[in-house]
Amino acid sequence: MSQATTQQATEQLESTFVAPARRLGALNLDYTEKLVAAQFDAVRALTDLGLSQARGWLDVRDAEGLKKAVDAQQKASQDMGERLRGDAEKIMSLSQEYVRESQKLAEDGIKAATPATK
Repeated sequence: MSQATTQQATEQLESTFVAPARRLGALNLDYTEKLVAAQFDAVRALTDLGLSQARGWLDVRDAEGLKKAVDAQQKASQDMGERLRGDAEKIMSLSQEYVRESQKLAEDGIKAATPATK
């Protein structure tokens, strides 16, 4: 095999298989990084909220303290619900973006492979 033929085969292999696989790997890694970061943020926020509530209950000494703790608990439950809803929307958005990008990569791969098969 001549050097020109070898070079052409290498370039075709790179553009048809290696580059798309590299782009897909980068997409997967980016998605995983964003997803893990969102999960860590959610866990941290909910843990902080839970610990704050536990500390609030430790301060209950009388009826007024109990009323404050119950009110704080209701507010915390409301805040937690809003936070969970926002986190779910964020993860859904990340997933939709991932699907769009992977579909685009698949389409690009098909377009790149079509001339190579002719």
